[in-house]
Parts: sequence; structure tokens; C-alpha cells
Amino acid sequence: MRYMMLIHHDEVALANAPQKELWADYAAFNEALAKAGGGMAAGERLQPASAATTVRFGDGRTEVLDGPYADTREQLAGYFLIEVDNLDEAIAWAKRCPSSRYGSIEIRPLAENYPRPDLSLRHKDG
Repeated sequence: MRYMMLIHHDEVALANAPQKELWADYAAFNEALAKAGGGMAAGERLQPASAATTVRFGDGRTEVLDGPYADTREQLAGYFLIEVDNLDEAIAWAKRCPSSRYGSIEIRPLAENYPRPDLSLRHKDG
């Protein structure tokens, strides 16, 4: 089963973390994902929440706001895609993720039976 591990950081806690140790832990975590093979993929890190732009549509108008959608202590910071046999294995990977010490990891199954778009029909610019 494929899962997305959504990383939510407390940006202040992360900024105060021992950076050399954090990045060494992340290097080891990424190496473990690569060795596990199968559908494991290195994640992507997002810029801080202060760089976010939120677009909302309602009441016939569109709002474009600076900043994240929710004003919370933890902000979406990145993600990993993993493929494991069950939720227990996904939880085990989330526990190993260095970010679990500075916020939370949301594990969400991918919608496997959802029709995927035909990308060959996508309009190409130029």
C-alpha cells in the first residue's frame, strides 16, 4: 500500500535543533529508504510557511493571502512517499523520521482506486 508521510514542523523547534545532527539523521533516514527499495522515495522539503501563498474562493470572489492557510504552531514542511505492506510499517517509518522530534508526521494512504489523469492529454505550452 502506498502512503504519504506529511511532515508538520514546529518551525521554532526545528530552528533550535542541532543542525549538524539533524542533517546527519536525515542522511541516514534517506539512505534507509533507498535501501528498502520498492516504492520508497526520498522526500521533498518545502520552504518555511512564511513563503506560502493561500488562494481561497468563496462568495463569488477570490482571495489571495500571504502565508499558510492555517495559523498553527506546526506547519506543513514536506513529505515522503512510501510503499509498505500495512499501516504498522508506515508508522514504523514515521517514527524513524527525524522530523518526528520537531513536530508530527501525518500518515495518509494514497487513493489507489482513484482514476489517474491521462497526462498525454495535457496542454503543453509553446
